[in-house]
Amino acid sequence: MTVPRAENEAEDRRSLHERIAADLRDEIMSGDLAPGASLPSTVQLKARFSASNATVQKALQLLKGEGLVVGRAGAAVTVREHRQQTIRPASYMAPAGPGEPYRRLAEAAKTGVRAHSALLDVAEVEPPADVTAALRLEPRGTAVLRRQLLSIDGEPAELVSSYYPLGIARGTAITERRKIPGGTPTLLAELGHPPRLSVDRVSARIPTQEQYRALRLPGGLPVLRTLRVVYSDDERPIEATVMVKAGHLYEVQYAFVPE
Repeated sequence: MTVPRAENEAEDRRSLHERIAADLRDEIMSGDLAPGASLPSTVQLKARFSASNATVQKALQLLKGEGLVVGRAGAAVTVREHRQQTIRPASYMAPAGPGEPYRRLAEAAKTGVRAHSALLDVAEVEPPADVTAALRLEPRGTAVLRRQLLSIDGEPAELVSSYYPLGIARGTAITERRKIPGGTPTLLAELGHPPRLSVDRVSARIPTQEQYRALRLPGGLPVLRTLRVVYSDDERPIEATVMVKAGHLYEVQYAFVPE
């Protein structure tokens, strides 16, 4: 559908193939073009966007590079199956039960995908300013960092950097370079710091160089950055986690109960 431009609306200065890709990307993300569905033919796209065959093909190449569609020259281009993921933070806030995997991995598995988490680093570091403030650390204070890369069906999906106050982490498995059964939420609960409240701050950003490489991102698309602060009893912050994922492949779903 074409929406009339408002008089004060800025001109779209992107190249035509980028604009075509943007419109098709939105239709894929919104479900108008469902997984497995064929995109309109090149002839239809040329007529719809008043574009040349070469321009349409450049747009389709962008979407293929982003992993949203698949297809080859001379064949129908289809929306890739199981590529989009919906994140439901409330479903994995609680600690895992005895013998259960980390809730984030267990919830991903319920959707029929293979989820795997690789521990990249464990170190005592000076956190970013927003994490320092969230954990109520002194300026230039340090915390224990555990950085992991979550993969879905063998592809990098989320870069996760979790920070813990030294007073909680020191002398525990949080400081050890190994995976923690059930994840740190389970360990924190066992240590007497059960999660009582989780607060998310979600923003869209241009990826850093590290994020670009780790997530194998295409082009200049933004990432979703979530800063999650977990509080225990007496509103004490026990964990601050920065989660970064490709913005064009994920959406975040929150459920609210009216007060």
